[in-house]
Parts: sequence; C-alpha cells; structure tokens
Amino acid sequence: MKKKSSLLPLLIWCGMTIITLLPIWWLFVVSMRTRVQLFGRPSMLLNGFYWGNYIEVLENEEFRFYMWNSIIVATSNCLLVTILALLATFALSRYKLAAEDSLFFWLITNRMAPAAVFLLPLFLIYTQWFNLFDTRIGLILLYGVFNLPFAIWLMKGIMDGIPKELDEAAMIDGASTFQVLTKVIIPLAKPGLAVTAILTWMFAWNEYLFAATLTSVEARTITTGLAEFVSVTGTNWGELAALSMLTLAPALVFLGFVQRHIVAGLTFGAVKE
Repeated sequence: MKKKSSLLPLLIWCGMTIITLLPIWWLFVVSMRTRVQLFGRPSMLLNGFYWGNYIEVLENEEFRFYMWNSIIVATSNCLLVTILALLATFALSRYKLAAEDSLFFWLITNRMAPAAVFLLPLFLIYTQWFNLFDTRIGLILLYGVFNLPFAIWLMKGIMDGIPKELDEAAMIDGASTFQVLTKVIIPLAKPGLAVTAILTWMFAWNEYLFAATLTSVEARTITTGLAEFVSVTGTNWGELAALSMLTLAPALVFLGFVQRHIVAGLTFGAVKE
C-alpha cells in the first residue's frame, strides 16, 4: 500500500510533465522540417535535423533587432518593478500608513481591468501628449504600471512573513532603516524577489497587445515579429517555429540565473546573535 501511494504522485508528476513539454516538442519537430515535409503526413517523430529555418531567422537583421528590444524592455521592466515593489511592501509592512488596507486594495484593482480597455487612451497619450510612441522607455514604463500591482501583491505576503523583531534587533545594534532593508530584509526576501523578478520578466517578454499597438519600427519586440510570418499568401510554419524556439532561450537563461535564489523557509530559525 505504501509503494502504491508513493507511486501515484510520481505517475501524476510524469503525466503533467509530458503534457507540459509536448507542445514544445511539437514546436521543435516543426522547426526541423522543410516546407515540403510540413505539408506531408503529420507525425510527432523527428525525421532529421534541418537547420535551414534557424539559419534563415538568425540571418535576418530585423529579428535580431526585435530580440534585442525584447531583452532590454523585459529586463528593465523587471528591475524597475522589483525594486519599487520591494520598497512599497517594506513601507506597507513596517509602517502604519493612513488607509493602508484601502491603498493596497486600490493597487490590486488596477490590475483587474482587461488590458484592451486602456488601448485607446494609452495610444492618445503616447502619440499626442508624451511622445512615447514606438520607444523602449514607453514600453518599460507601461509594463511597469501593469506589473507593479501584481508584484506588490506578491511581495506583501513575503514581507509580512519576515519577523519585525529582526528589524528591531538590527536597529538596537545601530543599523539605519536603509541598512535594515539591505542587510536584513533583502537577504531574507530573496525567494520572493526571485519569484517576482521571474514573473514580471515573463509578463513583459510575452506581452503582445500593447507592443503591437504602441510600437511601429524602433521598439518592436520579438512577439510582434512572430506575426510577420503570417501573411495573406500563407504562413511560414518552419521559420515561425524556429523563431519561437529561439525566444525560449533568453527566458531559460534568465530562469536559470534567478532560480537558485528560490529557497523555501529562509526565515525559519533566524535569530539575532
């Protein structure tokens, strides 16, 4: 009975892994086929390695430029949102603010509305008022506005879980508020900061609607570049799949860099020496 009970979670985990990775495998198989093979008999098996689709994409200067734009926008948004969320949740958790509950609820409600609702107002603001249309800084600020409420909501629970006694002990030893934040709070909040950074980076990296509406040439991202393979004459499935596979690489690198900080239970047993 014990063996059966321990085997069931393993089988469930294996099944969920297969379901999750199956679309990525199918994307890789499509990227390794010629146009003639793509319109032949469909199969999930890999018949061979055809790198022509990847070479075609990598030699395209426009797609390299789109990729670079996405990296700059997503990384800048991640840093901006994570820092602001850390400071905001530190203030909400450690200081008694007027109408704190109402303020926190108002921040969350800003993330509840559909993104399409803001398209027309943002387009008018970006084109007529602030001249931010088709600029990287415009996308960074816009993504920051939409990702910051989510990041604050995510970090609030992490910050509340850090004992305030650690702050008081550090202040007794002569630490300033800035030193408490950098020497006590940030080391203990690394798991929450890592998760916040990953999710905000992913949201900015995958976003399409605002990037397609508020950019034209100079600030186009890789998600909008993928749409160029779909035209009235047909769809270049091989090159589309190849570029889609390439867009996974930066995300995997960023995830590998940050995931080592995701450790559960860092605050357990934390005492003042």
